[in-house]
Amino acid sequence: MAHEDERIALLLDYENLAIGARDGLGVVPFDFGPVADALAERGRVVVRRAYADWSAFDEDRRLMARAQVELIEIPQRIGGSRKNAADIKLAVDAIELAYEREFVTTFAIATGDSDFTPLMHKLRELDKRVIGIGVQSSTSALLPPACDEFLFYDRLPGLEPTREPVPPRRRRGSRPPVPSTPTTPATTPVPALPAEPAPEPTPFDLTFRAAPDAPDAEETATSGAEERDVAGLVVSTLAGLSRQADGPVLASRLKRAVLRKDPTFDEADHGFRGFGELLRHLEGQGAVALAPGSAQGDPEVTVPDDPDADQDAFALLVDVVRDLTAAGGPPQLSGLKDQLRKRVPEFSEKRYGFGSFLSFAKAARARDLVGMSWQDETGDYVLSPRP
Repeated sequence: MAHEDERIALLLDYENLAIGARDGLGVVPFDFGPVADALAERGRVVVRRAYADWSAFDEDRRLMARAQVELIEIPQRIGGSRKNAADIKLAVDAIELAYEREFVTTFAIATGDSDFTPLMHKLRELDKRVIGIGVQSSTSALLPPACDEFLFYDRLPGLEPTREPVPPRRRRGSRPPVPSTPTTPATTPVPALPAEPAPEPTPFDLTFRAAPDAPDAEETATSGAEERDVAGLVVSTLAGLSRQADGPVLASRLKRAVLRKDPTFDEADHGFRGFGELLRHLEGQGAVALAPGSAQGDPEVTVPDDPDADQDAFALLVDVVRDLTAAGGPPQLSGLKDQLRKRVPEFSEKRYGFGSFLSFAKAARARDLVGMSWQDETGDYVLSPRP
């Protein structure tokens, strides 16, 4: 069955996932947006349930409710030792859905607990596709092989960790890692760039802005629609589809994936009469490439291989890093994107197929354009120009 036709039931072992993201990545509260986007690129999510003792996750409860996730309360036993009690309830619900909701073709189980391995096998035995989701440092080695596809939360586009990812825990009986030669710390302290306070993560990585004269106004689904980076949304969705597609990405499939990410999306808000006209406009900007598809009016869409555009984006990063280093020392990753936008206001790494600014910076490091290292003192990555 084609990916666009998949109907997904998402079941989150929330305590396992949230605690793993907190301890391994420093992500607090848990950012559901990257998970929602990754699944939107794979199909239509028809069930969203998260299992936890929600008395311990007050702020997360509000964010998950805004993401239209059904919150399943699993209270802990009074006087007993604290234990994740969601396992049995989640497994029972998964099997019930498999038998009673035949239209569900795919189960996305978000957990790192190896106790769910028999559930994964049983769902696949029932001819269901299984996608696992977990934090790499807290995911059992037994879990990924039991799934058709496994997504490490650490690697999802759009995730911005606040600390260096914790290496995967060593399994019982394995050899301890050989200590590597420590690197010499920089003698000059790294000055921190003044950065804007990090905004509260929203479920779908969308920013809704209130009017200036009403700072406490309630967020609405239409406010700020025209301010969204439509090119970034389309290109990042296309890049995600291309990574896991088994064939060409048609415009109709791309439009459905965009709508799953942002149900309020309407090309008319950006001045276009149809999605095809929007794609032709983006083709003129060099953001996408179009080719005739299998059906008239439904072209194939690809991310263009444009070395010049990539080179310009990386050159901008290199210039900013070099200037900031000369002015006050190697800059931190946080706040660096704002510095790029001061020079090129329309800059967005998503226009070049990168899911996050961190991925864009790592791509520059892989091309040996900048140096990039983690600094425990600042709790952030620090970039430096190459000689």
